[in-house]
Amino acid sequence: MLTYRTDPERLRAIVPEPLELGAPLVKYEFIRMPNSTGFGDYTESGQVIPVSFRGRQGGYTHCMFLNDHPPIAGGRELWGFPKKLADPKLHAEIDTLVGTLDYGPVRVATGTMGYKHRAADLDAVRASLTAPNYLLKIIPHVDGSARICELVEFYLEDINLKGAWTGPAALSLNPHALAPVAELPVLEVISATHILCDLTLGLGKVVFDYLK
Repeated sequence: MLTYRTDPERLRAIVPEPLELGAPLVKYEFIRMPNSTGFGDYTESGQVIPVSFRGRQGGYTHCMFLNDHPPIAGGRELWGFPKKLADPKLHAEIDTLVGTLDYGPVRVATGTMGYKHRAADLDAVRASLTAPNYLLKIIPHVDGSARICELVEFYLEDINLKGAWTGPAALSLNPHALAPVAELPVLEVISATHILCDLTLGLGKVVFDYLK
């Protein structure tokens, strides 16, 4: 997870109310899931924006790209995850942790981080993993109008944190019409964290209905 500073006006245009923004930060994530129950072995990549809702600090998932069809369908239909098919990768290259995202033949994102340079504060990492997460779930009616438009809250559960590290990091994002991660430009990389853990993705609940 690489945290970077971005353009506050572009960030405000993307994050839906009633979610509130603090500092103009984005977390770009590369996630390896080699043993996911029901879904198998796959990788994800995307952007999560730090937000608050009714006084609680959490994260709003802006976009996600996966290389596995079943979790794309399940994530979109059940929770409302903004998942699309692409080709993310995450691996250790000698002394560097390397994350990439390709959309077709086009390289969209490249993140690098020094491999296990310094141990992170496990209590702080655990607190970040237990914070609420938010999604915008939109399902259209047969006539194309919005039939469901909801803000969904979910939590990570059964967290077994095995290790966490920080280190020097860099991130580059390239423009793409259908994978527009570069619309939140990297102005400054603030920090990077490498986390190894087991967890369960808990079911969500609707906390705001835009159609009522």
